[in-house]
Amino acid sequence: MADAPHRAGAVAILGRPNAGKSTLLNHLLGEKIAIVTAKPQTTRSQILGILSRPNFQILFYDTPGMHESAKPLNVALNELVDSAAQDCDLGLLLVDPYGGWGEDHAALHAKLLARDCPVIAAATKIDLENRKKLEWPPTAPEMRKISARTGEGVEALLAEIVAQLPVSPPHYPEDQLSDRSLRFLAAELVREAAFEELGQELPYALAVEVVEYDEKRSDLVRIRADLLVERRSQKQIVIGKGGQVIKRIGIRARAEIEQLVGNKVHLELWVKLEPRWAKHPKRLKTLGYS
Repeated sequence: MADAPHRAGAVAILGRPNAGKSTLLNHLLGEKIAIVTAKPQTTRSQILGILSRPNFQILFYDTPGMHESAKPLNVALNELVDSAAQDCDLGLLLVDPYGGWGEDHAALHAKLLARDCPVIAAATKIDLENRKKLEWPPTAPEMRKISARTGEGVEALLAEIVAQLPVSPPHYPEDQLSDRSLRFLAAELVREAAFEELGQELPYALAVEVVEYDEKRSDLVRIRADLLVERRSQKQIVIGKGGQVIKRIGIRARAEIEQLVGNKVHLELWVKLEPRWAKHPKRLKTLGYS
């Protein structure tokens, strides 16, 4: 019996904020390359995760959540979603059953079908009891059921994705996990730590820029990063009384970065006032958000 042909292609992971897109990507790769918090709109960029196995290679694009807003940052994020939907070989539309199937899902589903792009819709977080009992409207497509936290349904979903990808050789070396640099991923892990430590105090008025990433020593990576805020009052919130908040952010982020790079990390964090970072498209691009 002949071996099955090798398949490879791009899969856009699409859905609303907090639908579980980044959690699923990390689960599939077995590595954390996309940050995850309980806050919606944590993802601000299109991150490529590369899953390679002997008979296939899938280029998973984690995208920001779909939403409506005219702010420059949100416009840039929506453009990333549209770009991924236009360029993918398959659209993976994730839906949190608690939020339900809406007009935004239907519009994206129709847009993908209009360009003859295969679409798979999946209900996420089914390990949570209140998600299992919810019913779908008759206009919704067939829903696969998955839990990225427990792995339930994920392998079956993966097999269905592979079957619909083009026959193709791999696009990347089999040991490559992402097209993003360690410098960018380190900045994302600092931002994740800041979101977790700050709670609701500073939701989205914060960005992170790594200004130094030094791997000259074989036993230590030195990183210096700026946490960008829009107002002077926010700067004090991030620093905290006696510097306690930024210290906790650094401890949390350093542990995650060390796991990512497989080495000891010296992490130096500074808080920088930059009132208009979220309002300039060029600045958003330098931060990797477009």
